[in-house]
Amino acid sequence: MFDFSLGEMLVVALVALVVLGPERLPKAARFAGLWVRRARAQWHSVRTELEQELASEELKRSLQEGRQVLAATRSQLQDSLHDAHSQHLQELSEHTGEAGVERMHVPASTGPATRTDTGTGKYDD
Repeated sequence: MFDFSLGEMLVVALVALVVLGPERLPKAARFAGLWVRRARAQWHSVRTELEQELASEELKRSLQEGRQVLAATRSQLQDSLHDAHSQHLQELSEHTGEAGVERMHVPASTGPATRTDTGTGKYDD
């Protein structure tokens, strides 16, 4: 945090010893240490909160990008489906135009009788 060399720290300690005296120096050192710890704890708290906010913003941005990619993919898929459906209808109309309606008629089943719904939810046998 501060850029002190060992020599500078010794000079500060020597001046503090001369000014405060040997009786009050330990108490002043504890008091200074307490305030340094509090300042570090406060700085750490602010830094942690800032990092959490940045991470939250990053997550929101990532989620928004994911939604945009998903919307683009959905749009492409719908366009492809629409194109395939249009192409299928065009091929079907070309096929019915060439083959005629009679060839597209499906004959009645010649297989065994099947159960039919009478509209009451029950089947006739």
